[in-house]
Amino acid sequence: MRPRLKDVASLAGVSTATVSRVVNDRPGVSDAVRDRVVDALRQLEWEPSGMRGNPRRRTVGLLVPELTNPIFPAFAQGIESRLGRSGMTTILCTSSPDGVGERVHVEAVADIGVAAAVFVAGTHADTEADHGVYDDLRERGVAVIVVNGRAPGLEHLPAVTTDDVEAGRLATEHLLRLGHRRIGLAAGQLRYMAASQRREGWAAAMAAAGLDADQVVVEEAYTISGGRRAGDVLLDRGITGIVAASDVIALGVVQAVRARGLRVPEDVSVVGYDDSMLIPHTDPPLTTVRQPVDKLCRAIARLCVQAAEGAQLSTTELAFHPELIARESTGPAPA
Repeated sequence: MRPRLKDVASLAGVSTATVSRVVNDRPGVSDAVRDRVVDALRQLEWEPSGMRGNPRRRTVGLLVPELTNPIFPAFAQGIESRLGRSGMTTILCTSSPDGVGERVHVEAVADIGVAAAVFVAGTHADTEADHGVYDDLRERGVAVIVVNGRAPGLEHLPAVTTDDVEAGRLATEHLLRLGHRRIGLAAGQLRYMAASQRREGWAAAMAAAGLDADQVVVEEAYTISGGRRAGDVLLDRGITGIVAASDVIALGVVQAVRARGLRVPEDVSVVGYDDSMLIPHTDPPLTTVRQPVDKLCRAIARLCVQAAEGAQLSTTELAFHPELIARESTGPAPA
């Protein structure tokens, strides 16, 4: 017989309302109490009723880019942890230019027969890519959920994202408040939705300040070497403040600044994006725009549980507010 909520509550020493909040992944429960409830759920072999009796209804395919960027392991851990609390299993697939591509992973998870496939920063955000693979999955009964960018034509897919326009605006306004007027953008690759939307926010903030934003945008790869190249181009143009499309690019920009004998932030200020776990410990500690990873993962997990229970998923894009985290890589504009 399936355990009841009150059985779980009794074993964990909490109320049934608390068990319900944990099972449905809702806020208002401390980590310590949540861990007790999860342990009780496992001891009693509890599973959500909508997912019992069918292993595929308890499995989600999670597809992320290479794990060298710390933000992607953070997403993977957050999603997997929250799905585990709901009795679901995650299959993690990573794509990279030199390894297995996204389409191969898609075929694999489709063959397994997962309830949902979650794509974090994949080709769904690439405006120049072929997106047919997503409809192929849906035709095979797999719910498709995309994270951080949804290209035109994919509005029928559920989407969870950080508000990237706001992220670009926050970073730029921070530098403007510090007196910078020559603010460049190390933009990543603008064919991706997140990069183009951050550019939109940067350009809006520059225009609001009455500043010309032409000729100070550089497209580069999301790597440290890409950041160094972008930094060199922007420094040649006399830029004193640089908004980077990721923390990894920002670290490359810092290297480019120092290679010229300049200082961060005394000569050039740098703002990143993501705020993964090691960023507060860089030299200097990096000012960045934080993605609300916990909120994003909670929303993604909730959609996955709904898909596993056979619910119709909303296709309204869920956008969450980022947060500027000011540290020591930004300072007043040089005189």
